[in-house]
Amino acid sequence: MNPSTPPQAYGVFKPVGHVIVALPNGKDAEAAVSAYLAAGFDASDVVLYSPEEMVRQADIDIDQAGVLAGIGQELNLVKAHRELATKGHSFIVVKAPSDDDAQRVADIARQHNASRAQKYGHLLIEELIEPGSGEKQVGESPDRGLDAQTRSGNEARAQR
Repeated sequence: MNPSTPPQAYGVFKPVGHVIVALPNGKDAEAAVSAYLAAGFDASDVVLYSPEEMVRQADIDIDQAGVLAGIGQELNLVKAHRELATKGHSFIVVKAPSDDDAQRVADIARQHNASRAQKYGHLLIEELIEPGSGEKQVGESPDRGLDAQTRSGNEARAQR
């Protein structure tokens, strides 16, 4: 994946065939990148985003989002990622074309304190790390935002 031309759908970031991992700080993110490389993932398939880079990318996506981006979860996820980034989270995008690859990404993410790991498919975005809040999920919409069901449970509602 080329970070200067990220994959998009309807004007927002949607890296199909990849897993996006959110980590609470740069130290954990750098350790996770090293672990992905040691596990055999190619360096060109592992992209690290600092909190500032993710905020910048999210702002671009929010500004460029098409009408259809609000129908699915893509725009809500961009807003949730932006919120995490403003709180200091770093992000890693890892190419994981198979279910086994995605599971390996998630396993390494858990070992490095990841708060989220999401596998992007064509029609489905799958949470790979079990949410830790214990709350029952509710229907999501652009007006209601994305459920903040992560380990921390502290994500603020996505900005509208």
